[in-house]
Amino acid sequence: MPKCRGLNIEENIVGKIGIFFGSDEGNTESIAHRIAERLSAYEVEIHDIAEATQLDFSRYAIILLGISTWDFGQIQSDWEEFWPDAEQMRYDNQWVGLFGLGDQFGYGDFFVDAMGVLHDVIKARGAKIIGHWPTEGYEFDASKALTPDGNHFVGLAIDEDQQAELSDNRIDQWCAQLVEEIKAR
Repeated sequence: MPKCRGLNIEENIVGKIGIFFGSDEGNTESIAHRIAERLSAYEVEIHDIAEATQLDFSRYAIILLGISTWDFGQIQSDWEEFWPDAEQMRYDNQWVGLFGLGDQFGYGDFFVDAMGVLHDVIKARGAKIIGHWPTEGYEFDASKALTPDGNHFVGLAIDEDQQAELSDNRIDQWCAQLVEEIKAR
C-alpha cells in the first residue's frame, strides 16, 4: 500500500479526498473550497451533492461532507434529494468527517442539527467518523450534532451568520486535526 504524504491509501483510491457539499446560498460551498485549500497537499476533489452519485463516493477512502441546517432543523434541499442514496450506501472502509453550517443565535435550538442527522445515517452505515469538534466558543441552546458527552460536535460547526470572523481559524485547526487523526489510524 503506497503512502501519500503520511496517509496510507489503497492504490485504486490514489490518495484522493472527496468533499461533498450542498449549498443554497453559497456558504457551504465556500467552506468546502476553503477546506480544500487547507488540504491542498493532498489530492482533493469537490462535488456538489446535487450532481453526485453513489458511485462518486466509492472513489474515496476519506470523505468530508458539508451540510447546512435550515430554519427549524431542516436539512439543505440538495441533501434532502440525495438522502435516500445516503441511507442505502455503505461507508465501511471510509473515514468520514463532517462540517455543518448553522445560525446559533437565530436558530439556537437547532444549531447544526442537519450535521447530526447526517452523522447518524452514515455512522449506522459503517462510516469511521473523524473530526469531532469542541463546543467551546459557541452559544446555542440545543443541537442534534452533539457527541454523547455533550462537549463536542460530531464535526466542524461553522456559523457564517454570527461568527464569520472565526471561520478561517476554525477551518485551519480542524483540517490540521483531520490530518493528525488520519495519520494515527
